Amino acid sequence: MKPIRTFSVVPRLPSKLEPLRKAAFNLRWSWDHETIELFRRLDSDLWESSGHNPVLMLGSVNQERLEAAAKDDSFVSHLRRVTEALDTYLTGESSWCQRTHIPGETPLVAYFSAEFGLTECVSIFAGGLGILAGDHLKSASDLGVPFAGVGLLYQQGYFRQYLNEAGWQQEAYEDNDFHSLPVAPALRPDGTPATIVVRYPSGPVTAKIWMAQVGRVPLYLLDTNIPANSRSEDRDITDQLYGGDGETRLRQEILLGIGGCRALEVLGIEPTVYHLNEGHSAFLGLERVARLMETKKLSFAEARELTRANSVFTTHTPVMAGHDYFPPDQIDRYLGDYPRRLGISRSAFLGLGRQNPADDKEHFCMTVLALRLAAAGNGVSKLHGRVTRKMWRGLWPGVPEDEVPIGHVTNGVHFRSWISYEMNQLYDRYLGPSWREEPADTALWKRAESIPAEELWRTHERRRERLVAFTRRRLRAQLLRRGASQTDVDGTEEVFDPDALTIGFARRFATYKRAALLLRDPERLGLLLSDPAHPIQILFAGKAHPRDNPGKELIQQIAALAGRKEFRRRIVFLEDYDMAVARYMVQGCDVWLNNPVRPMEASGTSGMKAAANGALNISTLDGWWDEAWQEADDNLIGWTIGRAEAYDDPARRDAIESEALYDLLAREVVPAFYDRGADRLPRRWIARMKASLGTLCHQFNTHRMVRQYTEEFYLIAHERLQRLSADNCAQARSLAAWLERVTRSWGEVRIEAGEGGEQVMQVGERLKVRAYVQLGPLTPDDVSVEMYYGRLDADGEIQEGISMRLDAAGPGDGGRYLYEGDAPACTRSGMHGYTIRVLPYQVEMSCAFEPGLITWAS
Repeated sequence: MKPIRTFSVVPRLPSKLEPLRKAAFNLRWSWDHETIELFRRLDSDLWESSGHNPVLMLGSVNQERLEAAAKDDSFVSHLRRVTEALDTYLTGESSWCQRTHIPGETPLVAYFSAEFGLTECVSIFAGGLGILAGDHLKSASDLGVPFAGVGLLYQQGYFRQYLNEAGWQQEAYEDNDFHSLPVAPALRPDGTPATIVVRYPSGPVTAKIWMAQVGRVPLYLLDTNIPANSRSEDRDITDQLYGGDGETRLRQEILLGIGGCRALEVLGIEPTVYHLNEGHSAFLGLERVARLMETKKLSFAEARELTRANSVFTTHTPVMAGHDYFPPDQIDRYLGDYPRRLGISRSAFLGLGRQNPADDKEHFCMTVLALRLAAAGNGVSKLHGRVTRKMWRGLWPGVPEDEVPIGHVTNGVHFRSWISYEMNQLYDRYLGPSWREEPADTALWKRAESIPAEELWRTHERRRERLVAFTRRRLRAQLLRRGASQTDVDGTEEVFDPDALTIGFARRFATYKRAALLLRDPERLGLLLSDPAHPIQILFAGKAHPRDNPGKELIQQIAALAGRKEFRRRIVFLEDYDMAVARYMVQGCDVWLNNPVRPMEASGTSGMKAAANGALNISTLDGWWDEAWQEADDNLIGWTIGRAEAYDDPARRDAIESEALYDLLAREVVPAFYDRGADRLPRRWIARMKASLGTLCHQFNTHRMVRQYTEEFYLIAHERLQRLSADNCAQARSLAAWLERVTRSWGEVRIEAGEGGEQVMQVGERLKVRAYVQLGPLTPDDVSVEMYYGRLDADGEIQEGISMRLDAAGPGDGGRYLYEGDAPACTRSGMHGYTIRVLPYQVEMSCAFEPGLITWAS
């Protein structure tokens, strides 16, 4: 029965406690221990049962408890401290942006992501991509970088996980009650509720805009489950994260990209930089081009250059199948109006999303669209950058792989969201409070060496004890829900040992992550776990995608092994992995295990969270760990499984690497953990903890990451936009006209003569290079003529080539120019080589390879 009128019920707070409302609706509480402690103090049981949701908690707490708290001077004083700290924080006067005085106008960054992992009670994330996005917003807030997030507010979010009696993953979906979450309707500048409209084949769809305040950063979230939409399929667009079929995914991505772009316009927000976190939001580029054409009367080519100028694209997916592809007829049905709006043909429009624009059968790829409409693209670790350049080199024909214009910004984690309260206090004492604002300070983390071994170890032991207690509680609840026997339920009190070496493995259960690698030889594993003098215990957690049956089989395999009598006290699988479970695990485990198939882990961040809490990592050389291992001065930061060997046979690879893991545990990890002196301290282990903290923490945090994005991407994109859009977009118009002229004439560019053959040179000798280049109607101002040189491999190919620009030596005759230059002195003997190439050159281009034009010497 539908109501004829609705009304919202809000908590009735005593006047002295009214600031609680502001604290509850600003998600800064999710990384501020003092604020969390305030809510716990109000009602600790309700804090837990509400799912750590202060808005729901304030709406549920007993009124008498509120009145008592208002009369408690100590509580009111605590509230005052929290309120003053929040107010001071929101002014941003001490932020990095304020202190560094970033020159010129500060960029306003709009950050688009399909998911945001901010805290467990706001269930609009599935895994690492969303957690990274949430941590990105938090660090942007801490640093004072002007930022606005854009995403979707899912009615059910991601699924809740539970296992049936057979150990098979089951999914349960629970509706989010937006009115009991720390979100509120976004308002237009005139104070009215903000909505936008997006047209689909079935008709127009309206989306309501909500806002979550993340410290200083607003996050705008679109919701179609509103009365304005009469069709259920329209209301269901924002039903489930990654739910439904490919068509549902397309509808969501249209809403995110196109709808998100319109939402910012409706709210009066004018970003100067657009950052796409994965390709899900790539349609925003099309909408931006269309709007620029309509509002500034630009051509498609001119608007495209202006759109590219301030767009940044980050990809997280190292396998082709993981990217979003849509068949051409589906794109026609949903976006068929765009060729007309953009003034281009259907073929040219579909070509924007194809590696080969001329292939009519190729599906439309969101990553290709994002790369074509962004001036800057990057992977999320050094290794992933290399993998991504190899994957997408076809978009830049003729460009050497290592020069494909895709870089990398290694992911990080937001320390204050993940580091335990006890470690917070320890760092305050020995690193100084500046570690909170300056976690990227290398010298600061070197002070970890000064932390007394006793204090570091006792602090870590307390966290392991809490993890064991938490595991027992969760396991007991799991067994009760499953209808287990009372004997099994009572037995949870003996599960895990607070003093035993504890290994954690928690992540999405995709098969390439190889959750069961450690379980390949149950007999050998049993010997390791059951050693009475040196026991090991393993805690697993994670979800498989609802349609990923191989991933579910891995979970079932672990659950079956954990249920066997000999493993029951030593192996546990915790159901329904979320941020709360993750915090307990990364804060309490001794070892964090990660063993993906190289190079399929783009980055991974769970190991970074564990390392910041003093845990040691064991991993294959993939993602961030490959980078950490290569850059470390020694091997004390943790352990590596293998040395990045490649195998043709997956079964052989898994067999070899599982044996290597068993050997590593038996010969190095266990002895280091249980080697105790008279003081009962594992000093070799503690030395590794300090080495890990001192070596890893300054690099693998989102403060460093956001600063890197700001300095290397946002500021450059912002300044480029200012130049191109000045004087009624004069530079954008000029750049588009230049590109058209150069592209039309490029067929006449050729290198007519260059010195070939082989010569002998001595180390330290400089090589003089001369080449004649025919430019046709172009001039030397239009091109860059370069020498490309380096050592040769066994096939005679230049490896890791270096380019050097040559100078035009005087005026040309009939378009023919002489170019000369002196190469740097050779510093190594061996076979070297060089060639000549011509590239288009214009100062406003973000990259010389942008037009896809390049001519090499034959």
